[in-house]
Amino acid sequence: MAQKPLIIVESPTKARTISRFLGSHYTLSSSYGHIRDLPKSKLGIDVENNFRPSYVIPVKAKEVVSNLKKQVKSASRIILATDEDREGEAIAWHLMHALELTDIPTKNKRQKGVERIVFHEITKHAIEEALKNPRALDIKLVDAQQARRILDRLVGYELSPFLWRKIRYGLSAGRVQSVAVRLIVEREREIEKFTKEEYWTIEALFTKSGGQSFPGRLVSFKDTAISKMTIRNEAQARSIAKESKEDPHHVISVTKKEISRNPSAPFTTATLQQEASRKLGFSAKQTMTVAQRLYEEGVITYMRTDSVNLAESALVQAKSVIVENFGAQYASPDPRRYTTKSKGAQEAHEAIRPTNLSIRANPSVGDRGAQRLYDLIWKRTIASQMHNARFEQTSADIGQKGHHTFRAHGQVVIFDGFIRAYTEGRDDPEDEIEGILPELREGDKLKLDAIDPRQHFTEPPPRYTDATLIKALEAEGIGRPSTYAPTLSTVQDRGYVEKRERAYHPTEIGVVVNDLLVEHFPEIVDVHFTSRIEEELDEVAEGKLSWEKACNDFYEPFKSRLTEKEKTVLKHTETSETPCPHCGKMMMIKFGRMGKFLACPDPESKVTLPMPEEAAKIKELREKTDGELCPLCGKSMDVKRGRFGFFLGCTDYPKCKGISKIWNKTGFKCPACITGYQISNVGHQTTNAGNQTSEIQIPKSGIGDIVEKKGRGRSKPFYACTRYPDCTFIMNAKPETQVALDEGFTAWKNKPPAPVKTSTKKPSFIRTLGKFSSSKFLSTDKNSGSKEKTKKSHTKAKKSVKKSVS
Repeated sequence: MAQKPLIIVESPTKARTISRFLGSHYTLSSSYGHIRDLPKSKLGIDVENNFRPSYVIPVKAKEVVSNLKKQVKSASRIILATDEDREGEAIAWHLMHALELTDIPTKNKRQKGVERIVFHEITKHAIEEALKNPRALDIKLVDAQQARRILDRLVGYELSPFLWRKIRYGLSAGRVQSVAVRLIVEREREIEKFTKEEYWTIEALFTKSGGQSFPGRLVSFKDTAISKMTIRNEAQARSIAKESKEDPHHVISVTKKEISRNPSAPFTTATLQQEASRKLGFSAKQTMTVAQRLYEEGVITYMRTDSVNLAESALVQAKSVIVENFGAQYASPDPRRYTTKSKGAQEAHEAIRPTNLSIRANPSVGDRGAQRLYDLIWKRTIASQMHNARFEQTSADIGQKGHHTFRAHGQVVIFDGFIRAYTEGRDDPEDEIEGILPELREGDKLKLDAIDPRQHFTEPPPRYTDATLIKALEAEGIGRPSTYAPTLSTVQDRGYVEKRERAYHPTEIGVVVNDLLVEHFPEIVDVHFTSRIEEELDEVAEGKLSWEKACNDFYEPFKSRLTEKEKTVLKHTETSETPCPHCGKMMMIKFGRMGKFLACPDPESKVTLPMPEEAAKIKELREKTDGELCPLCGKSMDVKRGRFGFFLGCTDYPKCKGISKIWNKTGFKCPACITGYQISNVGHQTTNAGNQTSEIQIPKSGIGDIVEKKGRGRSKPFYACTRYPDCTFIMNAKPETQVALDEGFTAWKNKPPAPVKTSTKKPSFIRTLGKFSSSKFLSTDKNSGSKEKTKKSHTKAKKSVKKSVS
């Protein structure tokens, strides 16, 4: 069989999409992401030898590398088509070394050369053009990625153990994540220190004879301008309002002007994450996961970018789509070209946009979340090339000149322009000028219908959300498009911050770690220092700075300070007001995996107690769960605390490992368990033709309680048996009486829940290939005949699947 070129990409989905355009002329294969990395068990960097890294192939990637080596041997050409950013270039570089390839001409037949292709979108035209113009690996991009990886490893593997020794085991520090935590902690302290101040405004309602009513706000009184904080109390407000009631009121002046609003630029990674958070409620991680899928399916351009440029072909197509969908008057006469305001932006890239703007709702996108994100990208791209929106803004001063003046505003849309398609969301909405004022002329008399003093209070700065935190990081030049989502996920996973109602709140341990780093390692959490590191990494990518020098400039002062602080910084401790039952001294407050706890100050003692507030909670739960027995051995249960909160554990632990949830019981036993009546919820199991339910007799000894349960997300609570899934009884309303419970049981029997349907959808090519390549299907025991047959059968199936794609 004739040899074919082998194209290697990062993901199976990307391979599948590209294979649709290239047909059987090429073989497509995936590396499943990085195939080499620094070892997890040690630092993996020789700081004495110019920061030389020691890369290893992770266990999970060894089989992938083995399969790729086999494919390389039978390929006519090796083409690396990983993403065009630094991360993608580094993956290609690691592939070249792991597969023993070279990017320079060689006469060594055992070492094949590679070609590197890049494209900003996965379309037939882009792929074909990339194949016509291969290039060598850009080692400068590889160096920049390698420098970032080494710096992050040095901070993580050397500063994290310091935190373990000074606070508690398991903590971590990161070059970018620590700055993000600092921003959140400092904002929380601003809120705590904030003192709200009272202020008042005077609102009035006017009517022109025979016309409509419209509001106005007092802006001056007795030749004194009324600013936001001028009127500070109710007495002053009511006194001014009383004097301002005096008629007649007439129009002092009218000002009209036309204003214009420009559309926002197309999406970058940061602005996409911000807008998806505002309009769709997506987290940064969710946005990037969905965007990655859209890119790999070939429906949007590359999603990690800080450029706002659009390709010439996209500009031409956008104008055509606007004319067709909105009319020629909505299309901008000349293509709009934007420049980014973010630090370190790489303008050679392109903004995020649909690959085909003529498709408004892409049927290949898939789930609703992906559809919504695609629609957002489509609207933003189209709006960026539409005409300005134009408004007529009217401002009228009303009252008695020299005594008091109210100001009324009105705005009329002259031409809606780009807002016909899209308007950008706001983090801090300002007072919008809306409504229409009646036709007013200077000297017109108006009737004062009402005057209303209104009380207000100043508000503290808002807590950071995904949108505002990414905006702050981008504005300061901290991180790059590929780092925002991982940073926000990491600070939550580490327990340094938590998200409540979409806003970030620092945890106790997050505050302690931040304070220690700010005091003893100010450069690590300094916004400007971190931004400067990012600029140096950009210089490495541009070939202006060697990656070794960038690492050395950071590491030498960092290591010197770390050595000094190791000797001088004492372990973080706090003294409580609780006497120790062992020695009588006041117990120390320490941090553990589950949070704070009390410990005996005697270093030889292992006496610990929960914090007073936790002890009170445990006492409350013990009273609530009194009499609960272990489901395994029948002994009594006690309240325990784990990673996910409180639970019941057997008192005979570790001999018995029985556990149970702490339920909110209703006080009623399950009627389905009592009567032995059950409904199977397994998909389409039947006892009679046409029926999907069956009665199952269960032992009456296993009788559950009716408790409150809650589904995922914001779903409402429901009431069900504690023996689920053995017992499937469920009701929506809380049973207040036995009669209500019996009625619910009867309704459940007469109208059982729909059976759970098992999916009959065949797996896609990628899932099938992944299934066959899974290590659990492949035997390494050559002496096992049956296992060897299994291996051969799956290898045969795998080749069959690959053949169908290539």
